[in-house]
Amino acid sequence: MKLGINGTGLVTKADTALVVQHAQQALDDGFKSYWIAEHPIGGFDALTVLTAVGLQVPELHLGTAIIPTMPRHPIVLAGQARTAHNILGGRITLGIGLSHQPMMADLGLSFEKPIRHLREYLEVLMPLLEEGAVDAQNETISAKAKFLGKASGRPPVLVAALGPQALGVSGRRADGTILAWVGPKTIGSHIAPRIQQAAADAGRDTPQIVASLPICVTDNESQVRETISKGLAWYGQLPSYRAMFDREGVDGPGDVAIVGSIEKVTDGVAAMAAAGVTEFAPTEFFTNSDEAMATRSLLQSLLSQY
Repeated sequence: MKLGINGTGLVTKADTALVVQHAQQALDDGFKSYWIAEHPIGGFDALTVLTAVGLQVPELHLGTAIIPTMPRHPIVLAGQARTAHNILGGRITLGIGLSHQPMMADLGLSFEKPIRHLREYLEVLMPLLEEGAVDAQNETISAKAKFLGKASGRPPVLVAALGPQALGVSGRRADGTILAWVGPKTIGSHIAPRIQQAAADAGRDTPQIVASLPICVTDNESQVRETISKGLAWYGQLPSYRAMFDREGVDGPGDVAIVGSIEKVTDGVAAMAAAGVTEFAPTEFFTNSDEAMATRSLLQSLLSQY
């Protein structure tokens, strides 16, 4: 399992310079990958930001975790991803996902038949990235196009897949899955076996499983968990995440976070590796500078093990 850093906590500040600084520190501290999300209505474009990061922070591999698909036609996303991939010499992973019905409602977009949308989206996106051309006629997403010029490879494509159908589509057509708020029990018993079987049935390589959870080394475990639970309680109200919390046997975000002593957090990271995660990119959560320093120090110490 690889270890990276997820900088999504900075997205609310919408400050590219701050993200660049955070990514540079991650590289300086020995990490080889850096991920950020894109909020559907946040106005802070993840691929553009990561392209700026990549131009200023060499060697660091960069990934989107995730870009919502419904607001962006796959031809547009494929063109943007291909451009970023070429500019940065292949240092981009494209993480995409359906997002959630309430967020799409804010954009006036239907969330009807999301699995059909995902399947049709990949039927346009993947040929464009793989071959630079597509001719797909579907119910809701169709495209006939040929990109200009020649691409040098393509970015890996990971899908935020949680349910059985989404995992099946992702395993058959994408390069893996990218997860948030999913604990090791659920990854090991539900996520990994389903997506690996789907990939195997389709003759594809073993899929990547990239996961992110809040992480904090602290002497005040209960307080930190309570802070996470209160501040991020709305995640537990989204059906797809609620199903994952129920599978894990936890009440919500604060319970699935990896929080506590050095030993407890170390064991929590190890549990993600044992569950089948191929890359763990935690979001560092802290309530004071001591927790921030202790958490980063522990993650650095684990780099030699993973």
